[in-house]
Amino acid sequence: MGNWLADVAGVPAVLVTVARVEGSGPREAGAKMLVTAAALFDTIGGGHLELRAVEIARGMLDGGAARVERYALGPSLGQCCGGVVHLAFERVDAGLRAVLDALRQRHREDCWRVSALDGAAASALFDGAGSKLLGVAPQLPAALMRARCAQLWQDGEGRRWLLDPCLAPRAHLTLFGAGHVGAAIVRALADLPCNVTWVDERDAMFPVAVPENVRVEATDTPEALVDAAPPGGSFLVMTHSHALDQRLTEAIMARADVGWFGLIGSLTKRRQFEHRLRERGVAAERIAAMVCPIGLAGIGNKMPAAIAASVCAQLLMVWEAAAAAESTTAPLRLVASGGAPNTPHSF
Repeated sequence: MGNWLADVAGVPAVLVTVARVEGSGPREAGAKMLVTAAALFDTIGGGHLELRAVEIARGMLDGGAARVERYALGPSLGQCCGGVVHLAFERVDAGLRAVLDALRQRHREDCWRVSALDGAAASALFDGAGSKLLGVAPQLPAALMRARCAQLWQDGEGRRWLLDPCLAPRAHLTLFGAGHVGAAIVRALADLPCNVTWVDERDAMFPVAVPENVRVEATDTPEALVDAAPPGGSFLVMTHSHALDQRLTEAIMARADVGWFGLIGSLTKRRQFEHRLRERGVAAERIAAMVCPIGLAGIGNKMPAAIAASVCAQLLMVWEAAAAAESTTAPLRLVASGGAPNTPHSF
């Protein structure tokens, strides 16, 4: 989750959500920004659109019903994106605050946030299986839950609702090695939509504080973390020992469901590892899929921060391709409990 979920401890706030995008926009549907009188948490894309949204949000801090505003970016705001963006504005009342509190506790789980945009304020939270966790919301049609981005929906009585999937990151990286490059990669991934399991034998190598999306594993048996990683996960091996790199590489190659595997090192190191893997009977196509050297072609700077930037860009390309494939093959469904179904339509 982004920092729009910041706990502002009772300070008046308005949540702004990109509820719909037609054509090109600065952020995708579902992007959010929390606005208080003194601060902004996250962004809906900056520029004139965000400036106008902040003005409206701050005008609602002392009171005001939820609303939706439509912006034609070119004609009305002079932005070159050229699309149309619909923004939902919700004052953080007791009901929405309870939903946001629950989301902070469930940031590693799929949830759906549902809020009324007309009439009396109403907010609810559902888990990824469609069970209501808290709040008030109508029966929702499963057909609307196939998209993985925010949607506007109108029920049979004409009342409008915001359907906002707050999905846990699908991308998972198991990172072996807490040296300078590993630490730089962890820092670079801190604000990106992923979870990281950071593994090293040397407990003292880990910093006192790590980003929220990172779980530290100090262990004498790092190979066990290969087996514990989720299916389709990514692996990055950069330990202090070539012998340990070799053992981890063999353990990763033994899994048939690895999403991406990178090994730090030169072409010489790759050739050495390829030879040993062939001797152990690893299939040629599995060896070919191993990424070594790591990073984007054309970036030769060997500073830890430069390597981290290059590798994280490489990972983002892999993860975004996987997310695009998943969005067409694994739709979410939500069936809210209670209430008679209406004849809904999106708008």
